[in-house]
Amino acid sequence: MAPKRQIALAAALGLAALAGLGGLLLWPSASGAQEHGRQIYLDNCAACHGADREGQADWRRPGPSGRLPAPPHDETGHTWHHPDRVLRDIVLRGTAAIVGQGYESDMPGFEGVLSADEIEAVLDYLKSEWPDRERAFQEQVTETEAGEDRP
Repeated sequence: MAPKRQIALAAALGLAALAGLGGLLLWPSASGAQEHGRQIYLDNCAACHGADREGQADWRRPGPSGRLPAPPHDETGHTWHHPDRVLRDIVLRGTAAIVGQGYESDMPGFEGVLSADEIEAVLDYLKSEWPDRERAFQEQVTETEAGEDRP
């Protein structure tokens, strides 16, 4: 085999090997991405929403402050009722900013704390934990809203 062909073959094999490793080294696997989102959730959300996404007790009734406790992010809550855009906006700006009209909430906005990629990782983690029915419903409301935004 000619030296140029040997070099080209070696380079092609090397690129193929790197591409295979790149999937392992550069991009997290689905479970790695979910673990990354889970860790961000544990670090930033679990103090209020619970390590197992269970929310605070009596989350549907205002507490002594008059504010609603943190809801669960599992299938017993209402997170999965909202489209992606709304979920991102709530995490970014906080519930009071979204609801407006003087509504008060203990849910802060994480703008400047979490990046867009980190917010997406948390949402992906939450979705990965929902049962199929809730995940499908949330996908549908996201798609429906996206279709409404089109001219």
